[in-house]
Amino acid sequence: MPVIRFLREGRDVECYPGENLREVALREGIELYGLKGKLGNCGGCGQCITCFVDVEGAGSTALSPQTTVEEQKLRRRPQSWRLACQALVQESLVVLSRPQVGLADREAALARALQEPLPPGPTAWPAPPASEAEAEIGEEGMAEASATSDEAGAGESGHG
Repeated sequence: MPVIRFLREGRDVECYPGENLREVALREGIELYGLKGKLGNCGGCGQCITCFVDVEGAGSTALSPQTTVEEQKLRRRPQSWRLACQALVQESLVVLSRPQVGLADREAALARALQEPLPPGPTAWPAPPASEAEAEIGEEGMAEASATSDEAGAGESGHG
């Protein structure tokens, strides 16, 4: 699974490829919002631009490409900034939440975070496991439904 290394929080969080960065962060208790964002965030629509994150040292494929909303809203921001609500995680990466606040000793913390390798993670969601009992029940249920349907169809055609 891709790993998101949250620099400010000092936490590594696993997620599935294609998961929304904002949703993963909120699910894991990562604080994306300052006071303004807590009071007036748009709920992930990309309109309030309060869920800034700084993507550190990642290749261009770690997140989905910038959306049109991001291109408009982040024009005057650093190139490495993204809106968490608009970004889908594709590969492992290092993220600084609330980059507008600053981080004491940021360069040293970033160097340490990038020094420890991140696992690449899978490229697809795992297939749900199917037990043999579920497969047999599913086949029997389909056969019964088909037989019931055939009987109902025969009964209706006989009333003509």
